[in-house]
Amino acid sequence: MPASIGDVAAVAKVSTATVSRAIRGLPRVNPTTRARILAIADELGYVASPSASGLATGRTRTIGVLAPFVDRWYFSRSIEGVDKALRSNSYNLLLFNLGGYGRDRERLFDRNMVRKQIDALVVLCLTLTAEELDHLHRIEIPLVATGGAVTGCSSIHIDDERAAAAAANHLLSLGHRNIAHLHGGAEDEQNFTVPRLRSKGFANALLAQGVTPRREWDLAGNFTVANGVAAARHLFDSPGPQPTAVFCASDEMALGVLFEAHRRGIRVPEDLSVIGIDDHEFAEPAGLTTIRQDPVEQGMLAASMLMAELEGSTGAVADYVAPHQLIVRSSTAPPRA
Repeated sequence: MPASIGDVAAVAKVSTATVSRAIRGLPRVNPTTRARILAIADELGYVASPSASGLATGRTRTIGVLAPFVDRWYFSRSIEGVDKALRSNSYNLLLFNLGGYGRDRERLFDRNMVRKQIDALVVLCLTLTAEELDHLHRIEIPLVATGGAVTGCSSIHIDDERAAAAAANHLLSLGHRNIAHLHGGAEDEQNFTVPRLRSKGFANALLAQGVTPRREWDLAGNFTVANGVAAARHLFDSPGPQPTAVFCASDEMALGVLFEAHRRGIRVPEDLSVIGIDDHEFAEPAGLTTIRQDPVEQGMLAASMLMAELEGSTGAVADYVAPHQLIVRSSTAPPRA
């Protein structure tokens, strides 16, 4: 019976994860330990699976991307950036699409499946459980998050609190004080940090100017155009005074507000100013004022960090705060006197 990775680990007195890393040529294995493991593997006749080790480099040359959605703007653009960097360096991309926050997570985080298919992992805006992080750390694959801070791993993201504050301050500087807020829903807030940070940045910016956010103008839009439309309908149909401006925590929600305002004959920006975050490709043709970020560049940087780590540059994976920028277009103006 052929030797197993467990046999090699037992003789070498190390973990199977260390044996896997040594044989696959991954970093963070002491050179002396690596040499000893390879000698023991050779003596025992252990041969790693080609799918796990790669034929020449000891790696699959495949980096995984874990995404809760692929049909939302930030996620699809980040994946594009990761793929662009990988293709230019002869790496492959393997997409793990959850199709929502809670689906298939147990299957996707199975240690054997991850170990056999990828050398590193990009996590898109998704909070990981302690068990999921433990699984990933046990097999010691490099990982990095993009789009928001994720406890337990390095991340690449804008300062979401400051970005939301910049959007709110733009409206305040124009003279708006009656400002509605469209944000992520309960599931969004439970599964990644971005919605909470953007809500906090918006609220703090208003409070700093002596403006108290109004609860009746605080609505969930779930980061989609359709839910932005639904939230706008609820806002516009509500009795009592109407806001003169709306801050949306994403451009997709802001576009939904613009569509519903146009349908009702509400003039933007004469009757209502609207601002978002992201600089979606439809933001410019729609004339939407927004806070720009570049998820393609963030995805490329994440992939580059992981490839550098895999090639032996210890510490290449690190936290990085990406830039954001206020882009003023025609959807914002001072409120009517």
